[in-house]
Amino acid sequence: MHICIVFYFYYICPQNIFFMKNYLIIFVLLFSSFSGFSQEEGEEVTTYYLIRHAEKDDSDATNTNPDLNQTGLDRAKNWAKVFAPVNLDAVYSTDFRRTKQTAKPTADSKKLPTYAFDTTRMYDSGFKYNTSGKSVLIVGHSDTTPQLANIMLGEEKYPTIEENNSGNLYIVTVTKNKTTCVLLKID
Repeated sequence: MHICIVFYFYYICPQNIFFMKNYLIIFVLLFSSFSGFSQEEGEEVTTYYLIRHAEKDDSDATNTNPDLNQTGLDRAKNWAKVFAPVNLDAVYSTDFRRTKQTAKPTADSKKLPTYAFDTTRMYDSGFKYNTSGKSVLIVGHSDTTPQLANIMLGEEKYPTIEENNSGNLYIVTVTKNKTTCVLLKID
């Protein structure tokens, strides 16, 4: 059925490409949340949704902690729409305005606080313990976001995100025996 719907919107109604993209995003997010088909019954699953902060205000090159620009604020609102079908248990952000502002619309829509994420202690035993069995959004930076995905995977798979790219979504799924990651491009 899903293939038929995608086929219809892509080939029959190309003017609805925006809807199709949203449908595919929701399908992938839901699939990643319910991907227990290959897991043993009762096996604990932790899902991390890793994103880079949205577009920041670069008008003052000396400002090391800028706010989001209007494009970034719009993207932050769009992230809340992307995560609408996901049952998030926690939202984390590094301690910068741009990451907090990116996390805020999603956290607010889920009625969740935004916890501080310390990039110097990425994925340590305390963080693993506190997030085990949960669905967690983590908002980071062009270097820390793929670095965290790589640490979780135990391999150097993802490079630093290019400065003009604020649309990567890394979905990392952790079970007792396996860790996987899917990278989506959300525009």
